[in-house]
Amino acid sequence: MAELRHSMAVRSSNSPAKRDSDTSAASSPFLLSPSTRGSRGGGGGDDDGKDAHRSSPLLSHHHHKRVHLLTSPFRSLLALEDPRSSAASSSYRILLALLALLLAAVIFCAPLFWSRLNTPFLCHKEGITLHCPETKEPPSLWENPRAATMSWKPCAERCSNEPSDVPSVNETSGYIFIHAEGGLNQQRIAICNAVAIAKIMRATLILPVLKQDQIWKDQSKFEDIFDVDHFINYLKDDVRIVRDIPDWFTEKDELFTSIKRTVKNIPKYASAQFYIDNVLPRIKEKRIMSIKPFVDRLGYDNVPTEINRLRCRVNYHALKFLPDIEEMAVKLAARMRNKTGSINPYMALHLRFEKGMVGLSFCDFAGTREEKAMMAAYRQKEWPRRFKNGSHLWPLALQKRKEGRCPLEPGEIAVILRALGYTSGTQIYVASGQVYGGKNRMAPLRNMFPNLVTKEELASAEELAPFRRHVTSLAALDFLVCLRSDAFVMTHGGNFAKLIIGARRYAGHRLKSVKPDKGLMSKSLGDPDMGWASFTEDVVVTHRTRTGLPEPTFPGYDLWENPLTPCMCRA
Repeated sequence: MAELRHSMAVRSSNSPAKRDSDTSAASSPFLLSPSTRGSRGGGGGDDDGKDAHRSSPLLSHHHHKRVHLLTSPFRSLLALEDPRSSAASSSYRILLALLALLLAAVIFCAPLFWSRLNTPFLCHKEGITLHCPETKEPPSLWENPRAATMSWKPCAERCSNEPSDVPSVNETSGYIFIHAEGGLNQQRIAICNAVAIAKIMRATLILPVLKQDQIWKDQSKFEDIFDVDHFINYLKDDVRIVRDIPDWFTEKDELFTSIKRTVKNIPKYASAQFYIDNVLPRIKEKRIMSIKPFVDRLGYDNVPTEINRLRCRVNYHALKFLPDIEEMAVKLAARMRNKTGSINPYMALHLRFEKGMVGLSFCDFAGTREEKAMMAAYRQKEWPRRFKNGSHLWPLALQKRKEGRCPLEPGEIAVILRALGYTSGTQIYVASGQVYGGKNRMAPLRNMFPNLVTKEELASAEELAPFRRHVTSLAALDFLVCLRSDAFVMTHGGNFAKLIIGARRYAGHRLKSVKPDKGLMSKSLGDPDMGWASFTEDVVVTHRTRTGLPEPTFPGYDLWENPLTPCMCRA
């Protein structure tokens, strides 16, 4: 019997099922070794089995509980369950299905995630509130986030391989002639619009005349301010431009005086189609026509994109000031940066507080009774229809100030700049006319920021003498020094400010262009209970998105202040 039991034991140990079981057990870190199982399986005494159970850390109750919590597929992978069983096979199919779904989700979401990572820096509006993407870059007083610079690039220049579509002399629709009215910047916009309508009608543009303005009282010609050769040559593949009225046209005076040679009653912000339907037939009939008035006579969102791109091309590339103006502006900007003996950033402040601006605004400002009486008399003389008897002006002035339509006083802009973080050591270049109220009105700003200078203080009288012959030349110097500044701050709207902001945006959005929220400022500055800490926080938060950051255009937008959509491309 003993021999029989021995032979049966040998056959049992040599069976394939037994060998597989032993191999599986040996390979599993969660199961006991064969020697341990042998000690438990009756080959030894009860005490030995208990000692073995106590001495094995793999057989703890907590561990067994964790093992049984694993799902069938994972237990099979860990050799806890035979993968050939029907339960394991079903679980494998479920696991594979889940993995397939996960892979499909990853494939589907990968492009969205990639596009999110590559989304350009672009603010968006909700009502009147502007929201901009957050960046990890710490805020700076002098620069916008680098992400704003890296996302967009200027693209208004004509491509080198783009064919010219300028009609020949015999194929041109006719000649158009315009008077560019107003100050330097209004004239600049008129010139850009003149090139655009010449393109729309496939007409030839006669070099615009800079009309003498009643306020500016300047008799500058186009060639006194701008580089004519560069202007004509740069646009030769876009529009045909001639310096003067053709010799075959002998009645030149008619272009200035005759109604028969003038196209009038063009609505403001007219569409391209309006010119094709109403102006082009008359030009074809008369061959040469004058268009006036020509202030804001071409819209923005009702003309083709390529026409708006052409206007940017004229503004940012074709219209160059004369070399001597450019050189003097470079000198003034360099002197601003080196005033302290070392290179420092400087701010350009466009201060709109001339007597004419204050009077035209019909806003109420701090001052003595005598000053207010003199301003009332001035308004009654200059704008009698609007002034009437003056009784309605006080509630109107309060409403305009709440709506942010009043120019900021020098003292108000000083408080805002200090709240933004600019110190008394900040170098500030002031571009302005004669400030209404003189030194007394400027005192709060000068006391808070003593390093306040104008071009007259940076340059000698001899250096500025050549530019005094034309008021627009002096305005051009202010324009270029402001354009080259590290931070630009405006105090009121106008063509000067919006052209500067637009040009700095077109250059890459890196340069800060602060546009104060005058409505919020009037509310905060008029609150006697607001402390300095609260006021500073309001100013900083409000102006975080008012520094010339990229924002999309919208219906009725101003191309000169925001050239993003038609004139810039994703970098």
